[in-house]
Amino acid sequence: MIGEADLKSLFKDTELRYLKIVPSSIDLTGAEIELIDDQAREYRLRDTIKSVKDLFDYIIIDCPPSLSLLTVNALVAADSVLIPLQCEYYALEGISDISRTIDLIKAKLNPGLQIEGVLLTMFDARNNLTHQVEEEIRSHFGAKAFKTVIPRNVRLSESPSFGKPVILYDIQSRGAVSYMELVKELVLGAGADSSTKSNT
Repeated sequence: MIGEADLKSLFKDTELRYLKIVPSSIDLTGAEIELIDDQAREYRLRDTIKSVKDLFDYIIIDCPPSLSLLTVNALVAADSVLIPLQCEYYALEGISDISRTIDLIKAKLNPGLQIEGVLLTMFDARNNLTHQVEEEIRSHFGAKAFKTVIPRNVRLSESPSFGKPVILYDIQSRGAVSYMELVKELVLGAGADSSTKSNT
């Protein structure tokens, strides 16, 4: 983002043949300071990604749950936003802030930005609050609320400590099966067009 490396040189291979990652580090926090005086600072990630966009069907930008210059860069670079939402009261309150931010980015920086969908996570069917949150989200977002929900699942919690995505750690777990259902829903909903998604 600050122009000191070519994006392709940062690609890391994974155990999944068609998946490459560009990992972050604590040094990324310094990018905000480096970019603060740059007139086009909100567009740096978008311009960086342009050089590799044709190499992939999907580019997923994982974002922190805060509105920083880095998150703004991700939203400006993205075609659409996937909003993971924990089935908790305060997460539900925060969804209006996210929606307002997306509207601001659309109005000022990225008119083509769309909400891909809202994904309910940490879903516990035994919990009344979970069902209340689900009802609110489906009522407000309609078809933009994914049919797939991601359940609370021990295997999902364990897999990062083994350095593996859940589909390599335990592909038969409820968590892995749910994420594969989500991918089907995304691909069938989006068709075969290339897309850059921000996971906010």
